[in-house]
Amino acid sequence: MKICSLASGSKGNCLYLETGDTRVLIDVGMSLRETLLRMEGCGLDPAGVHAVLVSHEHIDHIRSAGSFARKFKIPVLTSHLVHCKAEKYLKKTMVTEFESGSAFSFRDVRIDPFPITHDACDPVGFLLESGEGRCGSATDLGVATRLVMEKLRGCRALNLEANHDVGMLMDGPYPWELKQRIKSRHGHLSNEESLQLLHELAHDRLEALVMAHLSEVNNHPDHVQCATQSFLRDQNVCAPRIVIGEQHRAGAVLEI
Repeated sequence: MKICSLASGSKGNCLYLETGDTRVLIDVGMSLRETLLRMEGCGLDPAGVHAVLVSHEHIDHIRSAGSFARKFKIPVLTSHLVHCKAEKYLKKTMVTEFESGSAFSFRDVRIDPFPITHDACDPVGFLLESGEGRCGSATDLGVATRLVMEKLRGCRALNLEANHDVGMLMDGPYPWELKQRIKSRHGHLSNEESLQLLHELAHDRLEALVMAHLSEVNNHPDHVQCATQSFLRDQNVCAPRIVIGEQHRAGAVLEI
């Protein structure tokens, strides 16, 4: 099993996941050129990817999903509502539609796209399960619902949102309306909320953890790194390898 954050933040998101004999990208929010450069820089073969999973239609998640899929003649997997909303990005692309909340099989992997709360038309997180175990991703959600917690339990690898430090957000330059949107149930998880979710998900077989979608204005990688490490030490349940997702460069490939 491998996980790699190729890009993470408000300007573009892309996560590489490999489990069993299946390799996927969750979202492709960078340019196609930058996506290929970062994959090659990490020793990941773009031509070996079997599908692109799209979580929702915001441009920082879908910008190059169609162009990547067309280049390598692979499907984009997304919901019907997102397909309709993002049609201009997915023209002439092989699209396989799924229903949020309904698991399906793809190659040797069971993929479970579960609903999350965000200001998009049909946003989902993803749980992938193969013979190697479970790996999950949940970003762009305003609240970690009980469903999110249940879906992500028992994962060996996790990609979790830690978007903002509440103090930095409230004291920062954003207009009040945007601050309220970010803090709302349809916005993004704060560092504290992310660790509350991690408290529910920590177990002795969690081996890889990506803290994702950090705001460049309202958060800092050092804050997230220190808070996460301190939290895990206090929990004394697991000691996963931690990567803080970054906007301008890919993170390490975590192989477990």
